[in-house]
Amino acid sequence: MTLMLVCLSLTATAQKRQRVAYPGGKTFFLRVELADKKGSAYSLKHPEKFLSAKSLERRRRQGLAVDSTDLPLAQRYVDAIRETGVKVVGQSKWNNTVLVSTPQPETSAQIEALPFVRKVTQVLTSPDSIVRSVRVDCAKGPVQRDKPDDNYYGPAQQQIETLGGVRLHEAGFRGKGITIAILDGGFMNCDSIPLFANTHIVGTKNFAYPQAENVCTELDHGTMVLSCMGTNEPNIFVGTAPDADYWLVRTESGYFEQMCEEDFWAMGAEFADSIGADMINSSLGYYNYDGGVNSHIYRELDGHTALISRTASMLAKKGIILVNSAGNSGNDSWKKIGFPADAENILAAGALRPTLINAGFSSLGPSADNRVKPDVMAIGNPSAVINGRGSVTKASGTSFASPITCGMVASLWSALPELTAMEIMDLVRCSADRYDYPDNVFGYGIPDYWKAYQMATFH
Repeated sequence: MTLMLVCLSLTATAQKRQRVAYPGGKTFFLRVELADKKGSAYSLKHPEKFLSAKSLERRRRQGLAVDSTDLPLAQRYVDAIRETGVKVVGQSKWNNTVLVSTPQPETSAQIEALPFVRKVTQVLTSPDSIVRSVRVDCAKGPVQRDKPDDNYYGPAQQQIETLGGVRLHEAGFRGKGITIAILDGGFMNCDSIPLFANTHIVGTKNFAYPQAENVCTELDHGTMVLSCMGTNEPNIFVGTAPDADYWLVRTESGYFEQMCEEDFWAMGAEFADSIGADMINSSLGYYNYDGGVNSHIYRELDGHTALISRTASMLAKKGIILVNSAGNSGNDSWKKIGFPADAENILAAGALRPTLINAGFSSLGPSADNRVKPDVMAIGNPSAVINGRGSVTKASGTSFASPITCGMVASLWSALPELTAMEIMDLVRCSADRYDYPDNVFGYGIPDYWKAYQMATFH
């Protein structure tokens, strides 16, 4: 699965499984790569016309220049592609691509003949039918429990304590002022679960197809991911960044496994930039697609070959920190990290057992160009989470090591807002227990975020 989850959640197994025809009938998605941006109506001299004030401020604060990848696509090119009879599904200005849908795959030849088109790749052949998600009921009203938990963090205590997070939080640094975009497959009941009453959810967005009217009616994988960071219920459950702001962004379909999900992810990442997000958590990873079509191979794990990894490698240059799950392939034939965990200048998170030994399923490095992967580790086998029914439970996967890490990085950055994305990530790696002798299982090891704060403050 692309959702980095080993144990199925209660909601996923409890949903009524109803198979329906693929919405809109048989369709094909084409990724159209453009040769240039000539004729764009925008100029780098006036970035305020195509970037938000928050996005520009993030770049200014970190001394980062706006470049040609930030320019919107040339509209005349997009219009000419649309005139071939296809529907424009989305765009990526960073990759200079247009994603289109058509009932006739042979249209790709007509589009590829256009003088400004570099390449056309078919990235989706829709299935005949899909199994729709069914929204499940969640607990209403106040949370009932026999007695208060002795731990402030509830069952999340160890996964935060292990990372030096308690001391950082006690010093007052809990992610305030940091905006985190969560790219995921669904956020079942995040809008109604009582335990999220104190979580700062500031908006939602959907880029995946088939479209959903509400991302909170889809899978609950993102619900569990959010809980690791954003829950703020003392003595019941407190996450690693309870004071941060959260955007819930659906980029994973969950109904098929095809390359167009990389395009959805790129659209989600660019959206995160546009709304001024400081960080992205992505508990997603790709390598094997339905029927083997467009599946990746080992040598492509270089941070640039796959569109999703190329996009991820750009994020730090925009001032954004990406934390991505390493993958759950350690025990299967692939074994390696997935895409975009191979990206440059991100933090790929592997999973630990509570004994601080690596989980067997946690994917291995290094990247194809021999960079250390994963970057860091956090508890993920199992992690304390809140599922789509609103129940505190446990689940396993690098999916949860990633947001546990992301929230701690957000808390650290809220303590050191003058540092850049690159500086914060370097600090996290330097604080880890294997920094002097990294390997392909633990990467740089287990970070100590209180130590990282002290390193920056007193050195």
